[in-house]
Amino acid sequence: MPATSIVSAFRVTTLFCVATLSLYSVGCGKKSQPDAQTPAGAPAQPSSTSGQPAAPAAPAAPTGPVPSFSAANKVGLYTNPGSGQSHDQQLIDESNCYNSAQQQTGVNPDTPAPQPPSSADVQAAQAQAADAAPQQRGGRARGAARGAVGGAAIGGIAGDAGTGAAVGATVGTVRGGRQQRKANAAAKDQASAQGGAQVQQQYQSQKAAYDQQLNTFKRAFTACMDARGYSVK
Repeated sequence: MPATSIVSAFRVTTLFCVATLSLYSVGCGKKSQPDAQTPAGAPAQPSSTSGQPAAPAAPAAPTGPVPSFSAANKVGLYTNPGSGQSHDQQLIDESNCYNSAQQQTGVNPDTPAPQPPSSADVQAAQAQAADAAPQQRGGRARGAARGAVGGAAIGGIAGDAGTGAAVGATVGTVRGGRQQRKANAAAKDQASAQGGAQVQQQYQSQKAAYDQQLNTFKRAFTACMDARGYSVK
């Protein structure tokens, strides 16, 4: 083979190798470059599903028949669930604690509260007490006797004791009767006032006993609901 041909072949081979190496280096460089959208060293972005909060668990199904009313509201109490209880489960727990508190305390909260006495009740008590008030007797006779004695003494001085005694007896009778009526009226008024006060005191005593029993029931109900994870006010 001529020398020129050999040199030409060598040059072609050299160019081919250089071109191949250039292409290879370019391809490797592209593979080694980091993603333009994710800078080197940046934290990996979470997936579209991993960042979403977990859905809350559905409330448990009621454990029994659901009452149509709130047992707590019947006695003036309000409950709030503290452990995610459903409204239906809350009504069930209230009913159970209501029955439990009634058994423990012996108090029936359905019993109506005592009513204050009406004006007619007070007036009736006053009239009854006034009729039963002790009344003085014999005031006219005692007044006549005292008047006769005094009149006789005055008549004796004037020379007519009999006439003086008669006049004195008459005056004494009138005076004694008036004093007796006045004393009896005062006794009736006092008894009437006491009769009305006794009716009011009796109501206050009954109301205090009722409130105490109802508070005892409420404490038992609240303790039962607290144990089941509720807040009661």
